[in-house]
Amino acid sequence: MKRLIILGSTGSIGTQALDIVRANPDKYTVTALAAGSNAEILEKQAREFDVKTVALFNEKAAADLKVRLADTDVKVLSGESGVCELAASDGDIVLNAIVGIAGLRPTLAAIDNGTTIALANKETLVTGGEIVNRRLVEKGVKLLPVDSEHSAIFQSLQGAPEGSLKKILLTASGGPFFGKTREQLQNVTVKEALNHPNWSMGAKITIDSATLMNKGLEVIEAVHLFGVAASQIEVLVHRQSILHSAVELSDGAVIAQLGTPDMKLPIQYALTYPERDKCFESLDLLKVGTLTFEKPDTDTFRLLPLCVEAINRGGLYPTAINGANEESVKLFLEGKIKFLQIAELNEKAMNACCNKREFTIEDIFAADKAARRVVREAI
Repeated sequence: MKRLIILGSTGSIGTQALDIVRANPDKYTVTALAAGSNAEILEKQAREFDVKTVALFNEKAAADLKVRLADTDVKVLSGESGVCELAASDGDIVLNAIVGIAGLRPTLAAIDNGTTIALANKETLVTGGEIVNRRLVEKGVKLLPVDSEHSAIFQSLQGAPEGSLKKILLTASGGPFFGKTREQLQNVTVKEALNHPNWSMGAKITIDSATLMNKGLEVIEAVHLFGVAASQIEVLVHRQSILHSAVELSDGAVIAQLGTPDMKLPIQYALTYPERDKCFESLDLLKVGTLTFEKPDTDTFRLLPLCVEAINRGGLYPTAINGANEESVKLFLEGKIKFLQIAELNEKAMNACCNKREFTIEDIFAADKAARRVVREAI
């Protein structure tokens, strides 16, 4: 049985991963769970899966959880240090589904412990890709992508000769505002932005999908995951969300992974790799009928080209635009800024970045804080 540690267990990816465990009780055991602040759900999960250790980033919520679990032997940890300690505990795979840059240090803690990483936290590579990749090599640790697009790329490359990757075809759903003009987006509401046509996701990633920031972050992530330049990544709007991404090889062959819009398949593949397990839902191509592909509107959805610019500049620029985005999305969800201001504030913060070519983890978090400060002071 594989021993799983799940970071972000109360969110969309974490709860779906636990569904997979429920469906395969003879294959997985959950040893530890961590989340942000939801003590109530984490208590239920801890009891159901009989875990040894739990952690919450929020100190107050962790104190509440300790009281809730007082009748058990479950160890309750708190804060970033507690989540990192949990990530480095005894397990075979750490599934990191934490939202935001908060996932970076726990990923590094798990790598240092020699544990395989199933990564759903794209900010780990967006902000710390160079450091993470060096640490993976040093420790001889595998990192397996969980994002549906990066999992599709990874799956499509299985069996491809080394050096044969020519181009990545990264698909995007286009979000709820595909085809809209900037004028039409001036006064869109939070509710409208959260109404994704194909996927059921957390609030932050759903807003990122609406702005195409999510696709920009995925371009940066793919650069680090697959060792390509941003110029080798072509983003295609694919409204049906059936072809999850593809690769073009040196001989012109295009290999793609298709499936229903369901995150359980990429989560499960990361947990079972290199084996494959039973499926949750088969894809009926006759029912799908037509697959379409279009260029993204980078004039209206400016965050995609801004992310490409950030990774081309390198250094701390990806961290700056990511940190600014986390802050501006939070402000949008709170109703304090308009939808189009997200891109404006992100660009402002990225351009204000004090860049370094050689940087440490501390530099990353300092750049993140500085970008957030630029956003807050601009409103």
